[in-house]
Amino acid sequence: MATELTHYIGGKHVKGGSGRFADVFNPATGDVSGQVPLANEDEVNAVIENSQAAFHAWAATPVPKRAAIMFSMREVMTQKKDKLAEAISQEHGKTFEDALGEIQRGIDVVEFACGIPHLIKGELSPNVGGDIDTYSIREALGVVGGITPFNFPVMVPCWMGVMAVACGNAFINKPSERDPSAALILAEFWTEAGLPDGIWNVLNGDKVAVDGLLTHLNVPAISFVGSTKIGEYVYQTGNAHNKRVQSFCGAKNHMIVMPDANMDQAVDALMGAGYGSAGERCMAISVAVPVGEGTADELVKRLKPRVQGLKIGPYNDPEADMGPVITGEAKDRIEGFITQGTKEGADLVVDGRGVSLQGYEEGFFLGGSLFDRVTPEMEIYKQEIFGPVLSVARARDFDQAVTMVNDHEYGNGVAIFTQDGDAARAFSSKVDVGMIGVNVPIPVPMAFHHFGGSKRSKFGDSQMHGPQSVHFFTKMKTVSARWPSGIKDGAQFTMPTNR
Repeated sequence: MATELTHYIGGKHVKGGSGRFADVFNPATGDVSGQVPLANEDEVNAVIENSQAAFHAWAATPVPKRAAIMFSMREVMTQKKDKLAEAISQEHGKTFEDALGEIQRGIDVVEFACGIPHLIKGELSPNVGGDIDTYSIREALGVVGGITPFNFPVMVPCWMGVMAVACGNAFINKPSERDPSAALILAEFWTEAGLPDGIWNVLNGDKVAVDGLLTHLNVPAISFVGSTKIGEYVYQTGNAHNKRVQSFCGAKNHMIVMPDANMDQAVDALMGAGYGSAGERCMAISVAVPVGEGTADELVKRLKPRVQGLKIGPYNDPEADMGPVITGEAKDRIEGFITQGTKEGADLVVDGRGVSLQGYEEGFFLGGSLFDRVTPEMEIYKQEIFGPVLSVARARDFDQAVTMVNDHEYGNGVAIFTQDGDAARAFSSKVDVGMIGVNVPIPVPMAFHHFGGSKRSKFGDSQMHGPQSVHFFTKMKTVSARWPSGIKDGAQFTMPTNR
């Protein structure tokens, strides 16, 4: 029987009141496992008002006390990570170990936030002129929103919300309707860690909830991760309502394989980065670019049996390399791209369609697919497939490989595999991409650095986590002060200076 899910508002679970619900599936079986409420405008306004009421006391809480709750949350997440991973895997479909890896990357941000007393410090310039001292203060913004995707239902809310609340804001997470349970459990963990009620909330919903956050006067900032089409809408709508917006969007990540690359390492990297989590990662490698025909022939020769040998299974199969995709619609869309690729003239070396597992015949399973001789004119090269499909697009030389990367509309992540330091250095300088890996296939930075792409992979000028997150979730005040000392300057009618 399907479970009726809730919102999480003011430190407790709240039943949906709109009368609208969406089905939540178990991707391995195809069964409906839950019903998630879809908020109406009144519910959106209510959660914002609740958060606004809680915000002021939290913003006034001494920073070391906020840091202490970050330390506590780290312990709660570490001790109960299996519960979170189970919820992720049941609704997303990714393997249990993959879910644990996602949670660890969320914990990394909590660890970074433990240093908030240092990160949020202002600056002081004494005696800038005439016994005047000038200093800066960073203050919280208020109630901020995070619109998060299905593929990382714990990691991405942590990337946004942890730094938001550490800086003194209240945070409203609008998770994906496809796998909302992990977000609700994460909110419970914050309550257990001692975060005041109303500071971390979960508002389930669809476009009504998104638009409510984007247009409400008392939500000054929005962080988004998802598709480019929706991300551009979020960015434009938020800006039109005078909000700070950071919007992280689609990707088509290339991996350049130079002739001198360690081929064993390159193949291992492509298997994990291309097919891990069924390719449902914004940093997945979806295009391999071998330089030279000999390199390409060898790469495809080695990839083919590895892709054919991928172990497909449900999340609780400890031997599974890859689970199902998120929904039946996603499976149909990915299969449609595979069909289109063959029509466009690409060589389908391995066809991942038609997978059926005994006992899981209704699950949303696909095998790994591998294309060769893909060209930039093909839709399978242009579009983000977001599934277990790897395309090999051959380049005649290094310069053409760089051009392919730079000519693509997306610029999220890229990698180069080579043993030539000069080639790696030149590549890192020439490509217009936000995150670059040198012999690292998925160059997602650690929490104390910044995450973010370029071109149509990101809208807004702010990166996620790292020191820039403090800037995004705070406002700056600058104070110039002089205390009476018996000096009488008289009225000044010209622009003040330090002369």
